[in-house]
Amino acid sequence: MPDTIPANMKPVHGKAECLYESYFRKGENPHQTHYCPGCGHGVALKLLAEAIDELGIRDRVIIVSPVGCSVFLYYYFDTGNVQVAHGRAPAVATGLKRSRPDAIVVSYQGDGDLAAIGSAEILHAANRGESITSIFMNNAIYGMTGGQMAPTTPLGKKTTTTPFGRASHKDGYPIHISEMLSALDGPVYLERVALGNVKQILGAKRAIRKALENQMKGLGFSLVEVLSPCPTIWRMDPVEAQRHVREFMTTVYPLGVKCDRTAQTQPKPAPAPPPPLEELPRLLRIPLEEGPVQRAQAAGEVDCRIKVAGFGGQGVLLLGQLIAEAGMDYGLDVSWLPSYGPEMRSGTSNCHVRLCSRPIDSPLVSRSHVLIALNEPSLRKFLSFVLPGGTVLYNGTEIPEDLRRGDVALYALPFFEIADKEGAAKAGNIVALGALLEATRLLPAEVVDHAMARLIKSEKWLEIDRRALSRGMEAIRSMRTQPAKEPCHA
Repeated sequence: MPDTIPANMKPVHGKAECLYESYFRKGENPHQTHYCPGCGHGVALKLLAEAIDELGIRDRVIIVSPVGCSVFLYYYFDTGNVQVAHGRAPAVATGLKRSRPDAIVVSYQGDGDLAAIGSAEILHAANRGESITSIFMNNAIYGMTGGQMAPTTPLGKKTTTTPFGRASHKDGYPIHISEMLSALDGPVYLERVALGNVKQILGAKRAIRKALENQMKGLGFSLVEVLSPCPTIWRMDPVEAQRHVREFMTTVYPLGVKCDRTAQTQPKPAPAPPPPLEELPRLLRIPLEEGPVQRAQAAGEVDCRIKVAGFGGQGVLLLGQLIAEAGMDYGLDVSWLPSYGPEMRSGTSNCHVRLCSRPIDSPLVSRSHVLIALNEPSLRKFLSFVLPGGTVLYNGTEIPEDLRRGDVALYALPFFEIADKEGAAKAGNIVALGALLEATRLLPAEVVDHAMARLIKSEKWLEIDRRALSRGMEAIRSMRTQPAKEPCHA
């Protein structure tokens, strides 16, 4: 045998350059894939990799893979990779393509992912004509999770969730994704291919390459549906599974081009360049004025966790928003997390607010330094979660006997009655805000006033709220016998 292979005898098959040299398998079997013998994923990945190499786009490719057997793609492709939640690949691919228009973005999904939990994402991405390439692996069953019925499972087929076979009257019909998307005006190219024999595999590669070329030309949305064998879950040997695709799956899901507008479609216009950073405040209508007070370093470290709770309609969320906005003006990191029921009035409502001199790890307030309870149910629900040394502000004339605690500062004030004397009972939440400022000295009043002027657009209501803020502060001063506590300062 000669030492060198003649040019006309060089092998034409080999590992694509955009695939890693070896595959990470937790220290075992580095040259084996994660897929079962006879699985179509390995074939489809090779076809995709070869098309990427042939088109010379490896450095531009970003592959988006969600939950399912496609979850392993980043172990194989030496390209950009983004792992996403179940069904969300088209949405994330859209964001990637819009933020990186020069990238070639490929979403790779199975039928249990794309056709079930991700059906809304693929439908709307196709309808918008997003310039992404979608590879849709259809083996008609959930593979990774144990063989449940998928949206694409044919009628009569037995799965773990249809042990007597899929029945249309209770399980519905298999969804034909390519035909469904072809009814939209947005897609440029849709084709269904199969991996049932060599001829079909070569056709699948041509379709995948064309879908990538469409994106390179800027034409819009392309999807290639790949009918794929799944020997393990369908309990077939590899040869039988391939025959199943070739002879049965293609009768349920006919092969062919379902939509091809590439000839008449013009490339999408290039996106406008991003605006200069200094223009963003003007475009987003963010006031350029500085806050009225610069927080002094001598104020020390701050980490204040506040829970505001009451009925819907009491201004709970606005109160929390005002605290957060004022904290931001004061140079603190802030978070505001609302939680409320569906009722416009009288439903439960609360919000979590954090003010911190360091980056905030979570907006959730499970144990609070401050509780502002605008009704008794909220006081009963959240009082036990106030940290020792904290402050409780309650909308009432007195704290119920069974709710008194000796390790926190308790203040009972009829906030809405006080506001009513100022001409508007609805401003009771602002009275509570004034009480908070005086009881904790957390923020200067002028900083809060600055935030109110920004959020409250009506001059009439701004004037009422300013009086209400003062009344809340005065009410705490009149009832306090000890200096103000500062539970939020380290």
